[in-house]
Amino acid sequence: MEASSVGERDRDFEVLLESSSLGAVGAQLLRERTSVHQARVVRRIGELRDRIRTSDSSRDETLRDVRELLTLLGSLGHAAQRQSPGGPQTSAADAAGAGNPSSGAATARSGRTRSERPGAGAPGPVVRRIQLGSQLRRLRQAQGITLQEASREVRASETKVSRMELGRVGFKRRDVADLLTLYGVTGEEERAGLLALTEEANAPGWWQQYADVLPAWWSTYLGLEGAASQVHAYEVQFVHGLLQTEDYARTVCRLGAPGARPADVERRVALRLQRQQVLVSDGAPELHVVLDEAVLRRPYGSRATLRGQLQHLLDVSERPNVRLQVMPFQSSGHPVTTGPFTLLSFPQAEVPDVVYVEHLTSALYLDKPQDVVEYTAVLEGLRQDSHTPERSRDLLHRLLLAA
Repeated sequence: MEASSVGERDRDFEVLLESSSLGAVGAQLLRERTSVHQARVVRRIGELRDRIRTSDSSRDETLRDVRELLTLLGSLGHAAQRQSPGGPQTSAADAAGAGNPSSGAATARSGRTRSERPGAGAPGPVVRRIQLGSQLRRLRQAQGITLQEASREVRASETKVSRMELGRVGFKRRDVADLLTLYGVTGEEERAGLLALTEEANAPGWWQQYADVLPAWWSTYLGLEGAASQVHAYEVQFVHGLLQTEDYARTVCRLGAPGARPADVERRVALRLQRQQVLVSDGAPELHVVLDEAVLRRPYGSRATLRGQLQHLLDVSERPNVRLQVMPFQSSGHPVTTGPFTLLSFPQAEVPDVVYVEHLTSALYLDKPQDVVEYTAVLEGLRQDSHTPERSRDLLHRLLLAA
């Protein structure tokens, strides 16, 4: 995408958004963001711009389009901040090196199209599965091959191949090799890069050592959280797991599994503390959490546990990559009927934003654009209704003194 083309679109967007009811927000996003050449996002923005200009749709439908447009404009600014000045890190998935980008496997050779977090390690098996599945889907579609034809090649059902392309199941090296042959990927370097990505996608995550106390549906979240560049969360019952002290975590784990053996409780606590290491690692993600004030007043554990948790929140909120806001009792709040949720964003272009909604015995992973847009809008409403980070720290100080 030419820089001049992006600039021309920006001027068009500014005129469009200034004339809408959300114009002030759109103009502010345009002023704050840095131009980033992301063809996929810019193309979608262009589609929305044209549809809004020519639309005969209802006001609600048009507003939904405008909200998605604003979200995408904001994502350009977020992506600019995530760019690594030192360039991307190298992993086994990059071993194939440079080649002919017109082959349809240019992205597959590197496993990413924009920089990883500075200093961050490999994204982990969950994200690698999503990347590999996305690349296999693009290769299949480029050759005009149906899911039915692909499933016959690997002796599997269409459902399984579809789940492979969505990154929801593991990959057999033989299946990937057979699919690459079917899709016309015959170059040694191209195949080596994708097969190396297969190995990374099948590697065990650090959390597998806790498999005996880890719900199967939660392991996917741990992989996504560890690879995210941004974590946005809303909590109404507990302090977010990344911000819990050891004593607070122990109390929560006991409540969540009242019949668990003490040794299992301790393993759950150890898992939670190891999970928190992502916040102090090289290339740590940005964490933005909105806590309902009830979370801070609910007496989990002893008085010392509560005081320790409040002090920890004060300490961690001073970190440059952590933003903590409290939703006060006096605020009517934004209507959230789903309860707590987390929105994860990633530096890899192949990996969509994911909304995580946890239930008692399962969880939802939502990555459809419309779902992400809706939850993003809810998060923005929650932040607007909450105390600023500064006022939130003042409230934490007062609660700590009174505890």
